[in-house]
Amino acid sequence: MHQNTPKTELLYHKSKPIDHLSVSEGISLMIEEQKKASNEVKKAAISIEKAIEEIYKYLLINSKGRIVYTGAGTSARIGVQDGVELFPTFNWPIERLDFIIAGGLPALIKAVENAEDDTKLAESIVSEKLIRQEDVVIGLAASGNTPFTCKVLEKAKKNSALTVAISNNPKGKILDHADHKIILDTKEEVIAGSTRLKAGTAQKICLNIISSMVMIKMGRVKNGIMNEMVPTNNKLRLRKKFNINT
Repeated sequence: MHQNTPKTELLYHKSKPIDHLSVSEGISLMIEEQKKASNEVKKAAISIEKAIEEIYKYLLINSKGRIVYTGAGTSARIGVQDGVELFPTFNWPIERLDFIIAGGLPALIKAVENAEDDTKLAESIVSEKLIRQEDVVIGLAASGNTPFTCKVLEKAKKNSALTVAISNNPKGKILDHADHKIILDTKEEVIAGSTRLKAGTAQKICLNIISSMVMIKMGRVKNGIMNEMVPTNNKLRLRKKFNINT
C-alpha cells in the first residue's frame, strides 16, 4: 500500500489472519481489540472535554443553533445513531438537530456508489440546510480523509459554524477544517479496512460522551435521571412517572 495509506486501512500483523484462527481465538482477539477502542478515547479525553465545553457554550448563546452530524458510510450511521437519541432521551428540540449524510437517507441501509467522494453534493447540502454561525457541525471519518465529510466541514467553517472533527487517522485531512480536533488512533482492524469494528466503537463511545455531557450541562439530567425524557411507550411512561416521584 501507499506510504500515506491511513493506518485504519492497513493489514493487521499482531496475530495470524483472523480467518486462520479458531472461533474461540477470533472472539478473544476481537474482544482485546475492542478494549483498545476505549483506551484511545481515554487518550483523547482532554480534546473531548474542550469540545464539550465549547459546544455547550455555543448552544447556550445561540438559542436556535443546531447540532449537525456529518459523515459517510459507517461513520454517518454512527452519527445518526447518536443524534436520533437526543430527542427521546433529553427532549432536545428536533428542529435543533440535523444530519448531512453522504448518499442521503438511503445510505443508512445500503452503500451508495461514489457518495463519499461527491464534494459538490456536500457543498450543495451545506447551502441547502443553511448551515450558519449558530450551528455546531460534528464530522466523523475513520480514514480522516473522506472527501464528502471534509468538504462539509470546510464549508461549515467558512460559514462560521463551530466545527468538530473526529478522526481515527492522526493525519486526517478532516482535522484541517475543525475548530476542535479529536483523534482516536485505533490503527489496524483485524479485518483490514473494516472500520465498523474498533474505529466505529471508538467513534460511538466518543459521541456518547460528547452528547451526554453537553445535555447534562444543559440541565437535562438531574440526580442521574433523564428528567427531560420524552415518554413514547408504556415502559418510558412508567419510567417518567417513577422519575417524577423520585
